[in-house]
Amino acid sequence: MSSIPPTQDELKAQVGRAALAYVQPGGIVGVGTGSTVNKFIDALASMKDQIKGAVSSSVASTDRLKALGIPVFDSNEVEELAVYIDGADEIDGRGHMIKGGGAALTREKIVAAQSRQFVCIADASKRVEVLGAFPLPVEVIPMAAQRIIRQFARMGGVAQVREKDGVALVTDNGQHIVDVSGLRITDPKAFELEVSQWPGVVTVGVFALQRANVCLLGTPSGVETLNFG
Repeated sequence: MSSIPPTQDELKAQVGRAALAYVQPGGIVGVGTGSTVNKFIDALASMKDQIKGAVSSSVASTDRLKALGIPVFDSNEVEELAVYIDGADEIDGRGHMIKGGGAALTREKIVAAQSRQFVCIADASKRVEVLGAFPLPVEVIPMAAQRIIRQFARMGGVAQVREKDGVALVTDNGQHIVDVSGLRITDPKAFELEVSQWPGVVTVGVFALQRANVCLLGTPSGVETLNFG
C-alpha cells in the first residue's frame, strides 16, 4: 500500500524543524515572516532557553515569538546576526528569490542584510527556473503608486495596488504594496538594482543582492538541502 504524500502544511513543518540545525546556541537569530516561518517559530520554542532571542521582520512574527516566550530585539540593538531564516514565494537555482507575499519584504530585506547567512525554508512548489510567475510585490510610497504601475506596464508587467478588505493594504511601515504579474526576471540582480532606483519604490521583492545561501526544500521524500554558497 502506498503511503499518503505529505500535505503542504506538513512539508512546511518539516523544513521549519530542519532549520533549527542552523540556529547557533547562545546567539540571536533573524526571523522572517509567513506561514512557513510560523512553523519555524513554533519549532524554535523548543530551544528558546538555548538562545538569547530573535530579531523579527514583522509585527506578526514578533507577536508570535513573544507569545512563545522568545525575547525579541530591535535590529538596531544587534550589530550582526549569524543567520536569518525566512521563506520565499519563489526561489531559483542560484538562490535568488521573490518575497513579499506577506507584505513584510522591506523589513525582511533589512534583517537579511544584517545576517551572515540566509537560510530559505520552502516547500518544493516554490522552486522555479525563472522568477516571475508569482506576482512580484513592490512596497511603494502611496503617492507614487500609479506612476510605478505605468512604469511596470512599459516593461510588460500588469500591476495593481494590493487590497485588504476592499481598501489598499497598509504595511507595517505605513506604505502600500504593488503586485506585478506577467514578468520574466532572467537577470534578478540587474532587475533589483534598476527598480530599486525608481522614485517612490521603498523595496522591490526580488532578493538577489540578499539571496539565499542555503535552501531547505520540503519534498515528498524529505528535506532537500540546496547550497548556493
